[in-house]
Amino acid sequence: MANSIIELHVEVPADQEGNVFGQFDEHLKLIERTLNVTLISRDGTLKILGNEQSASQAKKLIEELLLLAKRGNTITTQNVNYALSLALEQRNQVLAEIDKDFICNTIQGRPIKPKTLGQKEYVDQIRKKMIVFGVGPAGTGKTYLAMAMAVTAFRNEEVSRIILTRPAIEAGEKLGFLPGDLQSKVDPYLRPLYDALYQIMGADSFAKNMERGLIEVAPLAYMRGRTLDNAFIILDEAQNTTPAQMKMFLTRIGFGSKVIVTGDASQKDLPKDAVSGLDVAMKVLKKIDDIAFCQLTSKDVVRHPLVQQIVQAYDDYEKHQKPEKASRRPSRTQNHGR
Repeated sequence: MANSIIELHVEVPADQEGNVFGQFDEHLKLIERTLNVTLISRDGTLKILGNEQSASQAKKLIEELLLLAKRGNTITTQNVNYALSLALEQRNQVLAEIDKDFICNTIQGRPIKPKTLGQKEYVDQIRKKMIVFGVGPAGTGKTYLAMAMAVTAFRNEEVSRIILTRPAIEAGEKLGFLPGDLQSKVDPYLRPLYDALYQIMGADSFAKNMERGLIEVAPLAYMRGRTLDNAFIILDEAQNTTPAQMKMFLTRIGFGSKVIVTGDASQKDLPKDAVSGLDVAMKVLKKIDDIAFCQLTSKDVVRHPLVQQIVQAYDDYEKHQKPEKASRRPSRTQNHGR
């Protein structure tokens, strides 16, 4: 019978149980609910009860989480959710394969690796192409992974410096009204970039390389008139550039350089009706071979699981809004009297 209950077993060492099962067995409960199985842990063995397909999926998933745990990973709810979404698509061992891709360690010794297929594709394209656009919602690791790749290239002497930039769009012409010198005025807009570098390099190494001019964190306006050779350059928050700024930036690139452009098309701070340089670049440059475009989605969100739900909810809401706006638009015949 197709729906008859079967029993499968996975040996889980005692020292890995807490990591694989989650706090208060939250990972097991999530697997039980999603795959409609019953999981019972006793004396180092996890018993799996369910129909043949569900029990088999659960077994493969537990074995994959166990493999990740044995490699020293802390299993998170995000890992389990993503593994479940892959299991439901009949894609097994994908997480374990992605996990092999090590980029570098943080200053605390935590390994930085891609965690989803989208992130893996993004990292692979950064290795292959001269210019990569990483586009997607908050929490997909666009900037952080680019930073990790930049630091790795710098340490391996593949580039002689790192340049991080983003448009200080929110400030507009109002920077002059803020207290302090120019650096203190633009620092708040660059703070997320500093934070990521501190985590990956450590504050001391970051400060020393900043003093020597080997790491530069600056507003996009500072790029004008320069040629950036032998550098790893990251333009963050690119959705807030104008088409002219984006063209200016992309034409600064010199020999031996690699460029990552990150942005979230749904988070524009540009004036109303202004065109985003990121949107234009994605249309204009799509046929150039040495430029890659990586579209990350809510499936690639690696922050708290709630962030993934929020991103997905906004995506769904915006999809429903577009047809409504289109239907409200007056026809030409209605406008003829204007």
